[in-house]
Amino acid sequence: MYADAVVLDVDGVLVDVADSYRRAIVESVAARYDETIARGEIQAFKDAGGFNNDWLLTDAAALFVLAREEGYEGGVEAFTAGIAERGGGLSGARSVVRDALPSEAADRVESAWEPDELRTVFQWLYLGEELYLKLEDEAPPAIGPEGSPGFIHDEPVIVEPETIETLTERYPVGVVTGRPRPEAEIALSRVGLEIPPDHRFTMDDWEEGKPHPRALVTLAERFGATSIPFVGDTLDDVETAVNADREDSGAEYHGVGVLTGGLTGPEGRRKFEAAGASAVLDSVNDLPELLE
Repeated sequence: MYADAVVLDVDGVLVDVADSYRRAIVESVAARYDETIARGEIQAFKDAGGFNNDWLLTDAAALFVLAREEGYEGGVEAFTAGIAERGGGLSGARSVVRDALPSEAADRVESAWEPDELRTVFQWLYLGEELYLKLEDEAPPAIGPEGSPGFIHDEPVIVEPETIETLTERYPVGVVTGRPRPEAEIALSRVGLEIPPDHRFTMDDWEEGKPHPRALVTLAERFGATSIPFVGDTLDDVETAVNADREDSGAEYHGVGVLTGGLTGPEGRRKFEAAGASAVLDSVNDLPELLE
């Protein structure tokens, strides 16, 4: 594959977030509603589309738990299939609840649903006391032990130093991630990847989020690039590249899936290929060889 610039996702590509962001999803819902989904069920929400932002996925998981309490009989598979049929994302989840329950029960679900509270709990669990007090401009929630270090410290590095060295020597490198800017900076510092602010898009830098192509197309323009692989661990990442390729006739965009996130093994490879991936790699560390 020819490339004259490379764009990377962060979660599941540079660092493993199974014990951080994904754990925070499960435990945030449990902290607010005493019930939750299994960690292995998170991928079904990701595959439904529109959940690059884990706060929104947490909101959708809470809706599922509350709907079950009001009589929704389907499991996560049926719930997320319904989300996908309705275009994905949180709006899809709310539509599933409205369509599946009597109006009074759906009203009770919406009334009990607390997205702002969920976000606060999520950030407290993920960041821990020290980082929460530093980054969040609000009082901490009254949950968990004082002095909690936060799940953010449980993110093993996936990308090898040699991979970063090779990529940065050969290509301009950009980042497109759903992380808030401070959390993206922490992860990039941890893996030793220096990305100038104008070469990265975080949650704070664009409203649309993945799979909207604006961030990827903008980086290609800034790099003056004509062939750009975008490496990610979700179907939304691949769709971002597919959408960019449709929108920008002046460049070629290649969605490259890696099997180090929620999509793994032969089934993960099949899903990536069905979504239009140009290549599927065991990890980002195989990228330099692909691009030679």
